[in-house]
Amino acid sequence: MSSAIRIRNPRGELVEPAHFSASDAKNGFGRILDRVVREGGVTITKRNEPCAVVISIEAYQRLAGATAPTLKTLSEEFDALLDRMQAPGAAAAMQKAFDMTPEQLGRAAVRQAALAKRARDAVTTAKVAARGRPVKRSARKATRRAGG
Repeated sequence: MSSAIRIRNPRGELVEPAHFSASDAKNGFGRILDRVVREGGVTITKRNEPCAVVISIEAYQRLAGATAPTLKTLSEEFDALLDRMQAPGAAAAMQKAFDMTPEQLGRAAVRQAALAKRARDAVTTAKVAARGRPVKRSARKATRRAGG
């Protein structure tokens, strides 16, 4: 059988589902449903080739709910990127990046990553401080460096 189908079982593990022929599925659908509930899903085959997958309602809801936030998130990220690209000076900044040598571009990327990390650390420090917990010394330094 040439099946590369995998499903997530109730424990979240990616496993190969049990296989049932179409005629077995037709004659023993209740048994198949019991197995789906227990294992997360089964594959239905015709002539030893997978033709369908039966999954649990939990797996279906997980799959159905996964696409909506993803598309919304991608749309929001695209809109934000487009706004940044249309900001004054963006074209000049891009031209400057294209004119850089690979070494200059690498140094700029490392510098930008360090600034982003400091900003994230400062946000974390502020959240911890807002909860009234003691702030670690390294977190206080990050806040000072980020200008907080």
